[in-house]
Amino acid sequence: MTQTPVPDISPAEGLERVQQGALLVDVREPNEYAELHAAGARLLPLSELEDRFSELPHDRPLVLICRSGARSARAGEYLRTQGYEQLYNLAGGTLAWTEAGFPTEGGSQ
Repeated sequence: MTQTPVPDISPAEGLERVQQGALLVDVREPNEYAELHAAGARLLPLSELEDRFSELPHDRPLVLICRSGARSARAGEYLRTQGYEQLYNLAGGTLAWTEAGFPTEGGSQ
């Protein structure tokens, strides 16, 4: 049985889903997150995902974000194998989120 791919969504769609109750999960490393992240994003590094994925809710959509979209896509693939169904990969990652002018936190703003 093949897994359904995690769909890529735009920053605008990601923001809309978060406003509707989805959890924004940043899978970058702590130093990257501290420098700059999408406002309200919860940090759960890809390097720790296997040990900590159970901290994420199953009953709420998850919008996954990284720097440019590659790590978050890998995180989505892994979470899909763990039974998570409401998953979205933010295409372009934090770079696209910031470029779109959406709220960010951290670093020297």
